[in-house]
Amino acid sequence: MLQTLQKVFVYGTLKSGEPNHHWLTTKANGFSRFLAKGATSTKFPLVIGTRYNIPFLLNKQGVGNNIQGEIYEVDATMFQKLDELEEYPRYYDRELQTIITDQNEKLDCWLYLIRNYPDRMLSKPFLSSYHNSPQQAYSEKSVRDPKIAAKDDLSY
Repeated sequence: MLQTLQKVFVYGTLKSGEPNHHWLTTKANGFSRFLAKGATSTKFPLVIGTRYNIPFLLNKQGVGNNIQGEIYEVDATMFQKLDELEEYPRYYDRELQTIITDQNEKLDCWLYLIRNYPDRMLSKPFLSSYHNSPQQAYSEKSVRDPKIAAKDDLSY
């Protein structure tokens, strides 16, 4: 039986060289294959939402930048693992968006975004590309302080 692959656009910690890229390369998580670099055809606000250097793509289409990232084809098992990482549908949502590849091809890809967020998130600097850095390092969920995270995250 042939399995249908889904295209997923990653713009944050899942990109190559970023802290969660191992999710896409761990064989036990399922199949993934890099297709291309690309950018959203629609502008979105991409912000760093917490002191843990977590990127949030806010569902405010037309505001912000065309977001740069990578396109992967994934099987159902990997798609489910990505949903777990992104805490879909409790935290992030996902939807199909048109992505323009670096070869100027248009592909419909799933991307994860935040639909419900406090307005103050829109006052943060808008990025076009996410990069982890030693100056503001990403923290794995397992090492975050829950008391601080509750104050920093998307709670109102």
